[in-house]
Amino acid sequence: MTWWRQRTERGVAPWVRTRLRTAPGAAVAFGVLVLVTAFLTAALPRALDAYETKGLRQEIASAPPAATSVELSAPQPGLEIAQSTREKAVRPPALAAVRRAALARLPAPLRADTTESTYGVRTSKSLTGLNSWLPVIDAPPHFTLAAQSDLAAHSTVRGGRLPTAAGEVTAGTRKVEAAVTEATARTLRLRVGSVIDVDGFGGAPLAVRITGIVEPRRPQGGYWSAEPVLRTPGVAADPSSRPPQFYWEAGLLLAPGAAPVLLGSQGQPELYWRFAPATGRLTAQDVPALVSRIASLEGGPDLLRMREAAGSTAAVSTDLETVVGSYTTTRAAITPVVAVGTFGIGAVAAVVLVMAGGLIAVRRAAELALLRARGGSLRGIAGRLLAETAVVAVPAAAAGLLLAVLTVDEARLGPAVLGVSAVALLACAVLPVRAVVAHRRPRANAEREDLAQAKPGRRRTVAELTVLVLAVGSVVALRRRGASSTGDFLVSAAPVLVGLIAALVLVRLYPLPLRWAARPAARGRGVVGFLSLARAGRSSTVGVALPLLALLLALTTAAFGGSVLAGVSDARDRAALLATGADARIAGPGEATELPAGVEGAVRKVAGVREVTAVRTERTAELASGEAGGKDGLTLIGVEPESYARLARQTGLGAFPADVLKPKGTGGVRTGGVLNAVASPGLAERLGRAPRRITSPAGDVTVRIAAVRSRTPAAPGADFLLVDAAGLERSDPTTLLATGATLDGPALRAAVRGAGKGLTVTVRAEERAALSDAPLQAGAERIYTAAALAGAGYAVLALLLSLLQSAPERAALLARLHTMGLTPRQGRRLLSLDALPQALLAASGGMLAGWATVRLLAPGIDLERLALAATAGRAPVVGASLRTDVWSLVLPAAGTVLLAWAVAVAQAWWAGRRTSITELRTGGMR
Repeated sequence: MTWWRQRTERGVAPWVRTRLRTAPGAAVAFGVLVLVTAFLTAALPRALDAYETKGLRQEIASAPPAATSVELSAPQPGLEIAQSTREKAVRPPALAAVRRAALARLPAPLRADTTESTYGVRTSKSLTGLNSWLPVIDAPPHFTLAAQSDLAAHSTVRGGRLPTAAGEVTAGTRKVEAAVTEATARTLRLRVGSVIDVDGFGGAPLAVRITGIVEPRRPQGGYWSAEPVLRTPGVAADPSSRPPQFYWEAGLLLAPGAAPVLLGSQGQPELYWRFAPATGRLTAQDVPALVSRIASLEGGPDLLRMREAAGSTAAVSTDLETVVGSYTTTRAAITPVVAVGTFGIGAVAAVVLVMAGGLIAVRRAAELALLRARGGSLRGIAGRLLAETAVVAVPAAAAGLLLAVLTVDEARLGPAVLGVSAVALLACAVLPVRAVVAHRRPRANAEREDLAQAKPGRRRTVAELTVLVLAVGSVVALRRRGASSTGDFLVSAAPVLVGLIAALVLVRLYPLPLRWAARPAARGRGVVGFLSLARAGRSSTVGVALPLLALLLALTTAAFGGSVLAGVSDARDRAALLATGADARIAGPGEATELPAGVEGAVRKVAGVREVTAVRTERTAELASGEAGGKDGLTLIGVEPESYARLARQTGLGAFPADVLKPKGTGGVRTGGVLNAVASPGLAERLGRAPRRITSPAGDVTVRIAAVRSRTPAAPGADFLLVDAAGLERSDPTTLLATGATLDGPALRAAVRGAGKGLTVTVRAEERAALSDAPLQAGAERIYTAAALAGAGYAVLALLLSLLQSAPERAALLARLHTMGLTPRQGRRLLSLDALPQALLAASGGMLAGWATVRLLAPGIDLERLALAATAGRAPVVGASLRTDVWSLVLPAAGTVLLAWAVAVAQAWWAGRRTSITELRTGGMR
């Protein structure tokens, strides 16, 4: 007997293997759903990390090296020290030893890019060149002398050779060698062999002989650009002189071994070790530690450690914390806005997972009821269901995590693991929990819960009121504070809560139209309408609420994401237009010089140019002496009224009738010598309506303000005064504004290059493309695009799951009706009408919820930081806020209805190919 029992127990098939073999298709489909959801859950935080890290690195890389370099400096050795010791302290071996010690003391996460870092000795105060042949502006040129390391590795010799230190250079040496860059040689008329006498060395000047002319290999790198005067000469002013005296300031590169000669100068020599930051290993999570370490370097424990290497008087200076602070401000403005969108897609994914588990539970309701009726315990049934679900969900979630890690690199693993764990836990728990709740008590027959007759209980009412209070609170908080509080999950969940409220309201209202429509349908002669409405009313509350909630959340998320993207696109279009004023802008240096005569004709001949408007811009105009406010400048713009009015109307920048600039009844330009003008609001308030006298390089004119406009194409971001150019003494244009839908930037530049020199061409399309290049803004935009697409995908999936849940029942009903004489055409109509009520409810509710979400949350969300990177000199974009995007509302909703109809028609066609005996066989799980 014992042997028989053992054989029987070994012969019983394991539960999990049996269930998987019974329904392999359902297991695979559920696994794919878990895999996709786990991938999105893991990829989202990793994508956030990746684009934030990329944004930090680009912010540092694009900032001037003078701002990002960390400089350790020390004054020259004290005079109380022996001269030989002082000279030894500034020679290359001593400086290199300090550099090695300082590198070892740089605190993480701050790391140095040794290829762009350097050290040496320089004069912190520039010294005067005494040679009469040197070019003079108002005063003789000044020179910064620097004995900087590794010149050979960072430059290419274009003439002569690199400087050397002949013999042992001391503080008393008065002849040294130096190299200059090509830009310095060209500006100061230097060549190999030139000797510059530099003042400030006691009695006799220092004779610096130029031995080489070099070309920087990476002119924008930290080696050359941390102190730009060594690379490119510039114009400086002496602030102590009245009026200011301007002069050239340039750099002379001495040999490192010649550093001791600077100790004998009056240029306040100092020792420096400059470290360019390495960003290759820097991540967004390092920002707090980086800011803290920079502060410690400038005035904390890390500064004391640096002084151990460089001396007690050493100091550390950098503007890197300002650069990082700008990045932090932008990220803090973008992250909450992104969180608002990502909460929606997370909620939709969770509801769809619950729906998938619910579909499996409904399909196996009879099986589970039989197990419960035969004595199966809730713990045993739940354990078996958990095991068979975990066998599919856990490997699928792990595969999703692996795929996300392989797809998105340079990101933390922890948040992705937590998200995937939550997905796996939800996927494993939904079926056992649903089964335990549904089969708490053994039941012989399932109780039918008609939606049309269901009466909500007290618990449901309390739960719905609680959700309503949370939704109202989140919306009010978002409208008052804006999406600016990182980590405020209630504010971020506002769209989800609004969609949830819409779902609860629609579930409560859904039975009313069904009851109203069922009465006339029952009195009619046709059977199709009555049957479809009767079936819709007999749906269970849970069977309608979950799919409706998923569809509403998905449609709301898609509408919100689409509206964000539309607002971002509008803001960038507007910013590009404000940067150019037209489709292309051609101007001379500073828009202050008149254009060559042939430029306008050359521009008109370029393919794609539709119209060219010539304007004269005078940015140095001001009120005449004696007028109130005469010291305040203004921008005077002379235009041809007809063409400029067309341009303003086409661009939407301060449109006005051309007759405004033409005085009435004169047939000319002037009326008593007074020109009509269009002014900006600020300037109109300053000038008033009385005639005012304006002086400018284009001539003196008297103007009277005839109209006020906030912007104009010629000067979108400034206070302006528009007048008819015919009334100016000098009306030759300084700027051309071209329009055309297919302007070719390279062709336009080629045409302008051939017509004149020094002209700049700004193309609107290129400006628009450049606004999308910032990693933070581009990454956030990709997140929102993914959220909108994923929301649409989950909406489709929720609809399919809802239809699949009732598909066996509909097929059996159709088979029964076919045996009673229902035609195939009537069958298709029946299934179509059966699927449409819920689809129409979800589509209309989704559009309404999406519209309400955008309208409610728009005042609290500013998209300017999300759309535009912080750019100096960019005109502010007014109205970069959330707006309703019609296509994001209509397309997903229409797709939901069309998909429901298509699935219903396909099922009717497929059911017509199967025999009624197949659908109605005894024991079928219908």
